[in-house]
Amino acid sequence: MVGGSGVDTVVRVESLPVPQADSVGVPPIREWVGHTGGNVALGCRALGLGVTFLDFIGDDPPGGRVRERLADGGVDFEHLVSPAGTRRAVNLVDGTGRRMSFYDARDPGDLRMPRDFYLPHLRRARHVHLSIVNFARFLYDDVVDLGVPVSTDLHDWDGVEDHHRDFALRSDVVFLSAAGAGERIAPVMREILREGRAEVVVATAGAGGSYLMTRDGGRTPRPIPATVPPAPVVDSNGAGDAYVSGFLYGRLAGRRVEDCARLGAVAGAYACTGHGSSALIGPEALASAQV
Repeated sequence: MVGGSGVDTVVRVESLPVPQADSVGVPPIREWVGHTGGNVALGCRALGLGVTFLDFIGDDPPGGRVRERLADGGVDFEHLVSPAGTRRAVNLVDGTGRRMSFYDARDPGDLRMPRDFYLPHLRRARHVHLSIVNFARFLYDDVVDLGVPVSTDLHDWDGVEDHHRDFALRSDVVFLSAAGAGERIAPVMREILREGRAEVVVATAGAGGSYLMTRDGGRTPRPIPATVPPAPVVDSNGAGDAYVSGFLYGRLAGRRVEDCARLGAVAGAYACTGHGSSALIGPEALASAQV
């Protein structure tokens, strides 16, 4: 796992969008270590995979919380210090678990991860997952030269924004949210397969399930139904990252791509039953889904 750690401040609100007001009373505000890289790393580790996580964090209290949480989760976290500090986000979460995130990336544009830091780890990896932080794009040449499969999550990419394009076209497995491209999601998925190296493209749609396209599977996205959460929905923070973890778990086990998507759906649904990124499914619970 490369890039994408940070700390979320979660504010519970009655509804989204929030009403315009000078002050709105809310339940207790909580902080959770997560962000996409941390969530995927913790999710994969909870499923029994060996995980090394490479990233920049700040020499600051949020960075200390990131190190502590990843250590508690059994993740081998190798980090460098960023002069800009640890990434943060403020997430508004409504009563149905939907969220709106205000993301403070804060990485300088010229931030780069030294090759002598990351290459020894890449050489030992079976799979690499790159977050869409800017410095991660500069690892692609080495990842491809080493012949290591690579995945990424474009989140709410609209199919146009240039920042995401390298990641979309240079990864073997591409995840994205269907919400970003809206009705254009199918053409965006086809473009990724046509123009890039991807074998598989997965678009997640929350409670609407997910959609799957493969290089040899036709031009129409195949729907994968959502899984009903095993308990009431509390918070959708990290559900997409949990989906990625479940999918990669299946892929590394040699499962069919449709099975991987169903495993992702189970893991994503489970993640919605806890606050922040606290509900991480284990291999026994995932196996009991009989996917």
